[in-house]
Order: sequence, then C-alpha cells, then structure tokens
Amino acid sequence: MCIADEVPFEIPESWKWVTLKMIAVTELGKTLDKAKNQGDYKPYLCSINVYWTGIDLSTVKEARFEKSELSKYELKKGDLLICEGGDVGRSAIWEDEQEMYYQNALHRVRFYGGINPYYFRLLMECYKGNRILDKQSKGMTIKHLVQSALNTIYFPLPPIQEQQRIVDKFQSLLPLLDRYNAAEIKLSDLNTEFPNLLKKSILQETVQGKLVPQDPFDEPASVLLERIRAEKEKLIKAGKIKRDKHESVIFRRDNSHYEKLDGIERCIDDEIPFDIPESWEWVRFDQLYSLTNGTASRGSKDGNNRPVLRLADLSNNIIDISNIRSIYLTEKEFLSHTIQKDDLVFIRVNGSKDRVASAFRYTHNEIISFCDHLFCGHKCSSLINADYIMFIFNCPSIRKQLIPEIKTTAGQNTISQTSMAKILLPIPPFSEQIHIVDKVSHIITRVNPKFCVNSNSGANRAK
Repeated sequence: MCIADEVPFEIPESWKWVTLKMIAVTELGKTLDKAKNQGDYKPYLCSINVYWTGIDLSTVKEARFEKSELSKYELKKGDLLICEGGDVGRSAIWEDEQEMYYQNALHRVRFYGGINPYYFRLLMECYKGNRILDKQSKGMTIKHLVQSALNTIYFPLPPIQEQQRIVDKFQSLLPLLDRYNAAEIKLSDLNTEFPNLLKKSILQETVQGKLVPQDPFDEPASVLLERIRAEKEKLIKAGKIKRDKHESVIFRRDNSHYEKLDGIERCIDDEIPFDIPESWEWVRFDQLYSLTNGTASRGSKDGNNRPVLRLADLSNNIIDISNIRSIYLTEKEFLSHTIQKDDLVFIRVNGSKDRVASAFRYTHNEIISFCDHLFCGHKCSSLINADYIMFIFNCPSIRKQLIPEIKTTAGQNTISQTSMAKILLPIPPFSEQIHIVDKVSHIITRVNPKFCVNSNSGANRAK
C-alpha cells in the first residue's frame, strides 16, 4: 500500500515509517465512575499530571480498582503517557518504580524490542508543534485524540542506536535552548517596556528644562505667574472661582526657595525635587488649577439623563466618550460636577497605584459630568498649557511626590484633593511650554504610535 500522501516529510534510507500499533501496545486508562467502581483505592494519573517537562506528582488522586484491573492499568517504568484531550498529545515518560495507575484521559504506550520511549516523546512534541496531531484530533470545541486516530499516525523510526544518539543530542542542546529562551524573554520584555521607559526619561528631561534650548528672550516664568494671578483675581471678582484662603507664593532669595503662606515665609529647599533653569519657577498645583470631586450619585429619580465619565473611558492617554454611559442627575448634581473642553481629568481611585493621579486632557466639545473615582481640574488662567501640565504629572520625579500621598483601603488606592493641590510643579515660560509639548509629542509618537497627546498642541497654545 502506498503511504506517500500520509507521511509528513522525508527520512533517511535506514529509517522506516511505522504506526504505534506496529511497535507498541497502546491502551486508554480506566474509566472512572464513583457509583460503579469497586475495589481498593489506588493512586492514578490523569492529564493534569502529564507535562512536556515530566510527570507532576504534587497532586495525585485515588480511585477504586478491582484486582482484575490492576495488571491492565498499572504503569511500568518507561511507559509513554499521552494526553487524549485538552492539550492533545502532551506527553511524558513514567520513570518511577512506585505503584501507579492511569485513567482514560491518557493513552499509555508500551514499546516492544527496546525502542526508546524518550525518542518518541520528542516525536510527539515535534508533531504537536507542527500541528500534525491537531489534524488527527476530533471535536469542535474540545479536541480529542482517540485511540483509533493515534494508531493510524505514521512516525519515523530510526535504528535503536540512532534513537539514543538523537535523545542524547537533544539533551545536550537543552542548556543552549534555555539560554536562548531566557534571552528572547528578556528582549521581548525590553521591547515592551522600552517605549514606557523612554517616555519617562523624556518627561524627566522635560521638567528639568533639558529637552529644548532655553531662549533668553522668553518672558520669565515669574512674570507669567504674576499675569496668572491677575487673571485669577478677575475670575474671583466675577464670582467664577473662590479666593484661596491660603494662597501660596514661592520665590527665590539668596540661592534658596521660599514660600509665603498665611503671611509667614519659610525655606522649602528640602521640598524642591530637582534644579530647574533660572527662567522657570516652582508653583503649587492649586495656584494653577481648581479641583472638584466627581458625583457620587448612581442615578436620581428626578432629573435628566446625563453622560457621566468613568474610569473605563480613560485609557491610552486619551479620554474616549464613544461608549460613555448616562444616568439621571438633577440639574444641581450635573452643574456641580461638569467637565468642559481643555479641563484636566485625574484618576482619584484605582486598584493600581500607578494609575492614581494620572492626568488626561478633555478635548471634546460636549459638556459632561464625571464620577467620584475622578477629579476634574479647571484652569485658573488661559496662560497655562494643559498638555504641558498633563505631561509633567506623568513624570517620575513629580509622581515621586504623589506616591507617599496615595492611601490604600480595601484593595483600592486613593489620593485626596488636598494632597493633589500641594504638589510642586516646575513652570517654564509660556512659549517654552508650547515648544516642550511639540517636542515631547513628536518624540513619543515616533517611538510609540499608540501614544496620543489628545490633540495637536497648536490647538492648545493659548488655552
């Protein structure tokens, strides 16, 4: 009979194509049924014990076997065990002398004439990797390699001595394969982490004024902050924002940093996380933004159906409202917790500490509400570039100030408005903020195309 269409590859002249039933006895194990099985309890193996790396005896079950069944289902040293279902074809050699049996999730192959079971275990792994076993398996969802199908598969059989040489050679290569695998995993991890590590490095250079050249003709940030305070004063007089009862003013004197708060001056050099250029200034976050908590309402009987931003809508550096959910809120609830275009949204509560206080810029025209897992930051002045603030909140040295302020309760991590408000931020001249955002956006999107700045910075230059 010609089997040219049934063999998967060519073999040397001294080798032969064989099926298992020509060179071994194959048997499925005992079918277990607690209601019907009788006899003494005996240990047995099932598919959860059989792995490519060997037999796992950490969990061995027991079942009743009658005396007449013992010889039929007892394992002998050198038996090849093959998984009949699940990970079809997964195989290992029984190498022990202890008493052990097996159940019908496994095929047992017992070879004749000194054939090397370790060679055939390698063959099973080869056939599995090349999907030869999968083609012989039956079933739509859970595959099974039934005994009749297993016994029709053709395997290449070399001389006995060559079988051992193949096994020995493979064993000698295992250390090299392990080293290669470790190197591949390390490279894969590096490729995965590289964009994030580079982003953090770029942001750190950014907040220290090292990313773009300093322009001596830029208006210094000290003047910018005076203009921001003047804008805030107009908003206060118009009743749009409340006056800060504890306004902070940070200034330099005698090569040190001082903060004037409640009429009292104190040196804050020990709080300054790093050096910045002479034209830059340090400022508390609440001098630039007013923070509000989200709504705790899960829906009111009265009111209108309103879209509410959730944690699920914040990912990949953007706010996506395409699948935003709505709940009924009263007019007061809605107006007290709204987000408008160019506001910053911060994560207040999250299971991951790394996500707490992460910043996102809202770029949509639709005015929406937001849930109590979030903060919303409203700019106190048009002289602040929101993308720049968003970037620096994701900078390692700024986040280092935040980490001690994050509290963990019942598996959730949270940060308070007060802690957020007092974070020290480095502020460059306004034109430099724009240059920084352009530069950072260009570099990061080149390294990681999935990164999004929310919009081009030009649209946010004077907002």
